[in-house]
Amino acid sequence: MLIEKLQSQCGQKIHESDWYKITQEQINQFALATNDHQWIHTDPERAKTQSPFSGTIAHGYLTLSLYSHLRGLVDTESPSYPGVEQVINYGINKLRLMNPVKVNAHIKGSTILLAAEESEHGIRITEEFTVHIQGEKKPALVGELLVLLKEVI
Repeated sequence: MLIEKLQSQCGQKIHESDWYKITQEQINQFALATNDHQWIHTDPERAKTQSPFSGTIAHGYLTLSLYSHLRGLVDTESPSYPGVEQVINYGINKLRLMNPVKVNAHIKGSTILLAAEESEHGIRITEEFTVHIQGEKKPALVGELLVLLKEVI
């Protein structure tokens, strides 16, 4: 049974993504989608001379929004949870944006399963999700994210 399998994995790393490049085009598209056009994200020339990062950086929420992709939750070729028909983002208990992601940086996500419990809507899992930046010791973010799994009946 899925719940028993998940509970036996609590405390373990259950996923690590490949490296993923953050581009200026992605940052610009996110700015358009959210109406957050701060120059530290969208003006490479100004950021080069005025930003403490010597260039543009990704929005913190852009980095967070890549959770489903980096976690592999939307990989139809190799689903994270075989036998599950729906994977629904359910919430965030904690989130810390710890280190900015500079344009053209490579990031990857790693996930530790913290809890799995049955709920009236399916199986609710709690994961510690960390986004690492290639070449940096400090991660971009660490969050405790909740996901609801609905099994195929």
